[in-house]
Amino acid sequence: QVQLVESGGGLVQAGGSLRLSCTASGSIFSISAMGWYRQAPGQQRELVAVITGGSSTNYADSVKGRFTISRDNAKNTVYLQMNSLKPEDTAVYYCNAHLLLQGTYWGQGTQVTVSS
Repeated sequence: QVQLVESGGGLVQAGGSLRLSCTASGSIFSISAMGWYRQAPGQQRELVAVITGGSSTNYADSVKGRFTISRDNAKNTVYLQMNSLKPEDTAVYYCNAHLLLQGTYWGQGTQVTVSS
C-alpha cells in the first residue's frame, strides 16, 4: 500500500511564508508527476502546482510568482514553498502523486490559514 503524508501547514499572517512537504512511502515502483491541490470551504478542489518526473512545472495563475514546487526523487518527496501568502490562499492543501502502473494517490490534507 502507498501512503502520502503531508506536513508544514499552519497559521500565518498575510505576506508570510510556509513550506509544505509530502512524502510517499510504501511499495512504490516509480512516481511520475506529483502535485499540490487545494480546497477552500464551499469550493471545488483546484490544482495549485504540478511537477513531472523530468521536473517540468505548471502553476495555477493565482500562485505564479509566489509559489514554487520542487521534488526530491531520492526521498519520494514533493515540496511547495509558498511566499507572499494572501488570505485567499486559505484552504486545505492536498498532495497528489501519479505512480506508474499503480494509479493515483492522495494525502490526507493539511490546513493553511492566512490571516489578514
